[in-house]
Amino acid sequence: MHGSHAHDPHDTHHHHAAPNDRRYSIAIALNLGFVAIETGAGLFANSTALLSDAAHNLSDVLGLALAGGAAWLAKQNASARHTYGFSKATVLAALANALVLVAVSGGLIWEAARRLAAPEETLPLIVMAAAGAGVVVNGATAMLFLAGRKHDVNVRGAYLHMLGDAGVSAAVIVAGAAIWLTGLRWIDPATSIAVVAIILWSSWGLLRESLDLALDAAPRGVDVGAVRAHLLGLPGVMAVHDLHVWAMSANAAALTAHVVRPEGGDNAFLVGLRESIAARFGIAHVTVQVEREKPDDCVGCD
Repeated sequence: MHGSHAHDPHDTHHHHAAPNDRRYSIAIALNLGFVAIETGAGLFANSTALLSDAAHNLSDVLGLALAGGAAWLAKQNASARHTYGFSKATVLAALANALVLVAVSGGLIWEAARRLAAPEETLPLIVMAAAGAGVVVNGATAMLFLAGRKHDVNVRGAYLHMLGDAGVSAAVIVAGAAIWLTGLRWIDPATSIAVVAIILWSSWGLLRESLDLALDAAPRGVDVGAVRAHLLGLPGVMAVHDLHVWAMSANAAALTAHVVRPEGGDNAFLVGLRESIAARFGIAHVTVQVEREKPDDCVGCD
């Protein structure tokens, strides 16, 4: 047997495009300013809903900082030790972002439950004004991440968080109006509980996907069985074993495999294999070892 590798000659450093760092800087600055304003308004108005929304926004600031740092790391070239570069940081940042949201949700539930048992008076007009500012700030921030959200779980996480925050702020406006019209104090902590439900619902998909990527699961959208069938369908391939597909970053996948081909693998075969995998499955980094016969431990392998 002999080993051969199919890879992109322009991918020597495993360098992949990362989101524009300025988007993260702008988003962090906008949201930090808004968190300060909303926190002050929440304390002045004695509103749990505003304080919960401020805490939610603060968690997103942390998430944006993690995402921005990961985007910067992803641009760094590979080194002798980190041969794949640092693009995996985008996956770790997405996972940390999701975990932060879940942790913050626990604190919000605790405070909301306490206030629900003993409702306190709030200033609904201030609640509505601050929440209205939140709709503007969060909506504008979400638009910064509109581009690229379909191909990068990290960018998608930032986009969903900001869009969700705009929706939460809109709900707080409605709650403030209801308090103003009815005088019912329990609406404020009840709104906080609703905010937490929205946070958990929106973050669950991100947590599941980022955890899969952190565990080197095959990226969503890549059918490993279809990849195996494709390799088996290439001219002269008799068997495929040790097939692995994983995420090198939030938006780039890699593949390694052993293929059994009695006539071996020339350059034309390897180039065709790489190009077909990239075109059909979107996997740009492909490493294949071509074997002339099945190894002893490969009896029955596909």
